[in-house]
Amino acid sequence: MTALQHATTELTVHDDAIRANTAYFTALTGGRVMAVLKADGFGHGDVARAVLAAGARSIGVTSIDEALRLRAAGVHAPVLSWLNPVDADFESAIAADIDLAVSSPALLHAIGRAALRVRQRARVHLHVDVGMARDGAPADTWASLCELASGSQRAGAVRVVGLMGHMSSADRPEHEQNRRERLVFANAVRTARRRGLAPSVRHLAATAATITGVGAGYDLHRIGAGLFGIDPSHTSTALRPALSLTTTVIASRPLAAGTGIGYGLDHVADRRTNLALLPLGYGDGLPRAASERASVLVRGRRRPLVGRFSMDSVVVDTGGDVLCPGEQAIVFGPGDAGEPTVTEWAAWADTIEHEIVTRIGSRVSRVLRTNTNTEEAASV
Repeated sequence: MTALQHATTELTVHDDAIRANTAYFTALTGGRVMAVLKADGFGHGDVARAVLAAGARSIGVTSIDEALRLRAAGVHAPVLSWLNPVDADFESAIAADIDLAVSSPALLHAIGRAALRVRQRARVHLHVDVGMARDGAPADTWASLCELASGSQRAGAVRVVGLMGHMSSADRPEHEQNRRERLVFANAVRTARRRGLAPSVRHLAATAATITGVGAGYDLHRIGAGLFGIDPSHTSTALRPALSLTTTVIASRPLAAGTGIGYGLDHVADRRTNLALLPLGYGDGLPRAASERASVLVRGRRRPLVGRFSMDSVVVDTGGDVLCPGEQAIVFGPGDAGEPTVTEWAAWADTIEHEIVTRIGSRVSRVLRTNTNTEEAASV
């Protein structure tokens, strides 16, 4: 076999960290956690059982397909899907007892018709836009949406079980927008109640709003990034990163001073050095914007990645050390051994941690580490 065939790139999911983070938010919110597992659990795979065992009360996802996969996997906890087109498979969702978010009359009518066809009330959460101008019903249409929902509930098509919003600036707790958005949501709740609606859950806060406290006071907290050790507000020290990305050297070579490296030869060695080739690149999720900024940990030391990232490989400047094929490089991890963290990678790429953890591609093997002694290869 060639060195490339021996190369191993693995993404290790630290189940114990996910459980610890879930338990932290469960304690912080008094047990009012909805675990948001969209985008394949923020790139961490099938962790539904772990978060439910650690205290999450329910699960949130964007699409109906994601919700149905959870049901097929044996998840019986409440599941909410909140981002669907009007022609989505609402019949399957209703039959599977999946809650559905409603942000427009068109969605409400589509869900109501599907409910009548399957002869089962649809459980819905009315979604108000409190200020982000993204999803949710605009404040000036909210009253009419509540009127329609009240009528649909009386007709037996839906049951309004929740009201929801999403804050735009919760990662900056001092921002005046937070106060305005809380007022919009409080008014939306009053408007719904005046239209005869009595939802059992109201939820406004996601991870940042929960940590900073600006979304406190309601029945559920939608925790996504925080489950995986990401704090958008960068104010908490309690969370544990839940991913480690490692790979192995496939080749090394000496390099003379003045030699260019990679596409465009942007990086030119200013001294005699040694290079090592790693078999992953932007095709595997490494952000190309981090070229000439990022580093990896090899032999216990940070080593810079030099030259532009390629689709399938990156190059490490190892200085006076000549690495051997098969030696491990830690691309990112919790940082306990001095390796780069997801937070650092996000800074190098001028993005957020969420993007780094969700973009690791399917060519990378996933390993679920259930405790310090057990590892389970899985499509997690």
